[in-house]
Amino acid sequence: MRGFILRVIINAIVLAVLTAGWLSGIFVIGQNRWVVLIGVALIFGLVNGLVKPLVNLMTCALTLLTFGLFRLIVNGAMLLLTAELSRLVEGTLGGRLIVDGLGWAIVGAIVASIVGMILENMLDVDGERERRRDKRDRW
Repeated sequence: MRGFILRVIINAIVLAVLTAGWLSGIFVIGQNRWVVLIGVALIFGLVNGLVKPLVNLMTCALTLLTFGLFRLIVNGAMLLLTAELSRLVEGTLGGRLIVDGLGWAIVGAIVASIVGMILENMLDVDGERERRRDKRDRW
């Protein structure tokens, strides 16, 4: 449960970084920005957890042919899907995520990956530091 909550918070921070004005093609509209960001972060987590593995499996050959570069397009498409799903629940969230096209989505996915990786390592989401400490203490 701790990992899930941390990942939602990390996704919300990543989306806040993306929509903070660094990338003019990605932004959030709505009254309460943080409520919208948390809601979109939940959608983003579901898309990355449920849809992305299936898409990766179906595009495995194309990813190998392009030496992994097609993965950038898949990540951008997942961000676009998140924006579309947030549009569907806009009334519930009080706002939504807007991405101005696949190019912005790919750039946003690159930034999101970098920021997410840094935050996950800082917060030790997977518990890797704890496992290493336990292993060291056993010796």
